[in-house]
Amino acid sequence: MKSVHWSGIEERGSLLGLKFLLWCYRLVGRRLIWVCLFPVVCYFFISDKKGRAASKQFLTRATGKQASTWMSLKHYCSFADAAFDKLDAWLDKIPLEDIEHTRPDAMQNIVNTGKGAILIGSHLGNLEVCRALGQGRYKTQINVLVFTDNAVKFNAILKQVAPQVEVNLISVGTIGPDTAILLQEKVEQGEIVVIVGDRTSLSTSGRVVYQPFLGAEAPFSQGPFILAALLKCPVYWLFCNKEQGKFKVAIEHVSDGIKLARGQRQEILAGLIAQYAERLSYYAVKYPYQWFNFYDFWQQDDQVVRLKSEEECK
Repeated sequence: MKSVHWSGIEERGSLLGLKFLLWCYRLVGRRLIWVCLFPVVCYFFISDKKGRAASKQFLTRATGKQASTWMSLKHYCSFADAAFDKLDAWLDKIPLEDIEHTRPDAMQNIVNTGKGAILIGSHLGNLEVCRALGQGRYKTQINVLVFTDNAVKFNAILKQVAPQVEVNLISVGTIGPDTAILLQEKVEQGEIVVIVGDRTSLSTSGRVVYQPFLGAEAPFSQGPFILAALLKCPVYWLFCNKEQGKFKVAIEHVSDGIKLARGQRQEILAGLIAQYAERLSYYAVKYPYQWFNFYDFWQQDDQVVRLKSEEECK
């Protein structure tokens, strides 16, 4: 029996939960919101059998010990708490002293070159914080590629509490020639493109490279890395994780420009994805409860049911 693709899980409930969260946040603020939110988290935890199994599977691999039900519930609570961090970031409630950069000048240096860049992140930690913290601080446009309609709706709801948000969301089902041309124009203007590297294609199986991740082979999409090569601009990994109440932002240089030489394309892609998987593993072990992929991350890519065809994603 085939399992459901990650996009099917995303479409089922995140938007309703976000609206409820926003309502509670406006009504009582962050401190009191957990009084009414905790039962909701427990409900989703109890009713989400597949999500609980995926949570325990990941936590067992990341922590090196058999994950308990309480560990998994803590994982769900961490996911809910991260939503508050997103709202706080957009509302400018996170003070600068709570943000620590592993390379303090990294973003400004990217902007100063005028070459544009592609930043490849993940669903580990909270990239939303990075996006919001960049508002008005750097003289460049940040373009974020998203792959589901819910992501666009999510941003629209955030604008209800932060109308000044100017991050450009580009909704794409597949990364085709039109998308590549559009993004090429943007990086040539010195703009930044952000994409995640830990989600497989919405519509097509097989466009993956399997690499070791926390002790087992996992499928990683080729798309973000092919895009990075097509854009002919500097490439960086991007991670943002919370530690003892502070946000640690890591922007790690990968390449000044990826070249997929003829005859070596698959080898180069495999090397890049192996490097990405290694860094993702490092941060996943360090911050296991900030992993927000609640599905079987190690499932075979050709054994999942995709809800959208390639034509529907165009």
